[in-house]
Amino acid sequence: MAELKPTKVVTDKVRLSYVHLFTPQARNAGEDPKYSCTVLIPKSDTATKARIDAAIEAAKQEGTRNKFGGVVPPILPTPVHDGDGPRPSDGLPYGEECKGHWVINLSSKQAPQIVDANRNPILDQSEIYSGIYGRVSMNFYAYNNNKKGIGCGLNNVQKLADGEPLGMRSSAEEDFGPASGAAAPAYQPQAPAFDPITGMPLTPGA
Repeated sequence: MAELKPTKVVTDKVRLSYVHLFTPQARNAGEDPKYSCTVLIPKSDTATKARIDAAIEAAKQEGTRNKFGGVVPPILPTPVHDGDGPRPSDGLPYGEECKGHWVINLSSKQAPQIVDANRNPILDQSEIYSGIYGRVSMNFYAYNNNKKGIGCGLNNVQKLADGEPLGMRSSAEEDFGPASGAAAPAYQPQAPAFDPITGMPLTPGA
């Protein structure tokens, strides 16, 4: 593996949520559509977290030279959030799947490469959904556009394993019930019953 630049991180096994890796989507009206996903990093994975902290520090140093006018701002938001705390966007709790994890939102205008555990390209879009496990390549960078901070760009994704789908995704068995060997009974039209005296059809329930 080639030596990584200081601001680049390749995670160990993480979980992916809010996955939009094949078709870019705009997060808000008027914004450019981007490929994106949310990465859930177990807090027990201290090695990946240490690499992320080092990459953020490297991005701060680059930003000091190129974005911040030679001075690191005293308050500098980063894209790493605590899944056990409130969401920074609205103050509400994160979903249950985020508990015990660090949460990072990644995006890119460029389509990521998506491969399997053997590094073969994944072309079947049904293989990639919110809830899978994998490794993610990301790059941290400084920005200064009305606000100053550290962002994180999405590079590539390697799927390692399936997981319980997150969100509204369901299986056909969940929707329609388990398969059975017996064929569904054929529809048998019922001849209307007639009153023997009047010869008129009888109305059900009459």
